[in-house]
Amino acid sequence: MPHHQPPPCATSARATPEPPAGAGPRRGEGPWLAMSLRPENFVPGLVVGFLLGLFLDLSPLGRGGKSPSARGKQRTAAIADSNGEELKMVLVVRQDLKMGAGKIASQCAHAATGTYAELIHSHRSLLRRWEQCGQPKIVLCCKNQQEMNKLKETADRAGLPTFVVADAGRTQVAAGSKTVLAIGPGRKALVDSITGRLRLM
Repeated sequence: MPHHQPPPCATSARATPEPPAGAGPRRGEGPWLAMSLRPENFVPGLVVGFLLGLFLDLSPLGRGGKSPSARGKQRTAAIADSNGEELKMVLVVRQDLKMGAGKIASQCAHAATGTYAELIHSHRSLLRRWEQCGQPKIVLCCKNQQEMNKLKETADRAGLPTFVVADAGRTQVAAGSKTVLAIGPGRKALVDSITGRLRLM
């Protein structure tokens, strides 16, 4: 009896199922998307954007306000109105020493900074008010040491700060020479009552 062999099995390839509609990309597709969604990549950007928006919102121009210079002028005017008048300092230079322009400038700087150094510990509130007024300084001249001494005595009696510069004697004048007298800062009317008759330098 003839022996019938079964037909060979046909190998069929299975079709790859199509992904359902709306499904995301398969594994391995678009690794950049996974990296961009990591917190360490987008959190710094959020923080920077938040801080930038906060800065723009708080700035005077961002709020539609005035510039810092305009606010400074308003503040100066308010101080003058609240206290009746502004504060000022006067620097009195001796004419008889016949100092040059550069020497006078340096001596006036010594007088102003010397006064500031003394008042910063004892009268800080006075310095703050003077700074808010713009630190007005007027340079005047007196005839000699005697007139400078009288001005200092009068200012001391009035309760105004005073400071006298004694030169080291390296240039133009003898060592120990009293070159500049600083009076103030103090109320403008009070300072003018003492130095109002002096000429501008």
